[in-house]
Amino acid sequence: MTPKELRNERLAERMIKNLKQRNMEAFYCKTAAEAVRKVSELIADGSSVTWGGSMTIRDMGIPQALKDRETLEVLDRDELTDREEVVKIYERAFTADVYLSSANAISEDGVIVNIDGNGNRVAAITWGPKKVIFIIGLNKVTQTVEAALARARSTASPINAARFDIKTPCQVDGVCHNCNSPESICNYVHFLRNSPKGKHKVVLVGEDYGY
Repeated sequence: MTPKELRNERLAERMIKNLKQRNMEAFYCKTAAEAVRKVSELIADGSSVTWGGSMTIRDMGIPQALKDRETLEVLDRDELTDREEVVKIYERAFTADVYLSSANAISEDGVIVNIDGNGNRVAAITWGPKKVIFIIGLNKVTQTVEAALARARSTASPINAARFDIKTPCQVDGVCHNCNSPESICNYVHFLRNSPKGKHKVVLVGEDYGY
């Protein structure tokens, strides 16, 4: 085991305990392949499942793994080109059995931080789906909640603005300007401190995924 792998296991063990105190069941997977299997295990046959705009989920191959099961109703907005149909999937997310998401950051004590432009992702995380499963690479762990917010605003948001080619100040120089740009993707800031009725589960991944 490498020093990084040892550190990751110890960090994940601590975070799993902290998340449990917040009523969130958590798991650690050393690799993305293990994480894909764990996510699939957490979703019962016959479930409807969808996800937000997560590169972590896409890059890990989770959508295709779920489709390959053929026992799930998979709602994949990436298969659609019509905007109205995409919006329908946004709305269906609130009645889905399972909603998948990553995070912009997570503090060592288990507070999950996300920033949205449209708000559909943070809305689904908060209300609607029966179960929410987070898939979070340990590259997104920060020491404090304040650092998690800073990471979401100064690292994740400028990269996502570049990904969508959105004309915001952070797209120009890679730095958060706390702007009020009409194209801002930092309109909704969400902190998940505790999980009501154990709705939320977390899969921590010992590889770097997402922004």
